[in-house]
Amino acid sequence: MTTLLDYCSLVRSKNAGPFTLTFDFMCHDQAAYDALVATGFLNPTLFATLYDADPGQILVVNHPLALAVKVSLPRPTVQGDLRDTDCYAGQQYAPLMDMDVTPA
Repeated sequence: MTTLLDYCSLVRSKNAGPFTLTFDFMCHDQAAYDALVATGFLNPTLFATLYDADPGQILVVNHPLALAVKVSLPRPTVQGDLRDTDCYAGQQYAPLMDMDVTPA
């Protein structure tokens, strides 16, 4: 099984303001970046399914010079809301870590 850690040296999630959740996937090297992007794994449908979001509101941006991919989407709840279980959004990447990343 291939996971994100086979491609990335850093995977993180965080707030991008009180209404937006963002994920950073920073690859080991050019070959890992090219391979990860080629899988098509990091796509709006995946994040819509995992985070109950509208795929049309999910932005996936490839940053080839930084060997990184950034994904942003609306937070499920506003930061600091009584139903907010992760105020800093630092744990939101966890469901992605054990998933099998297979080529498209």
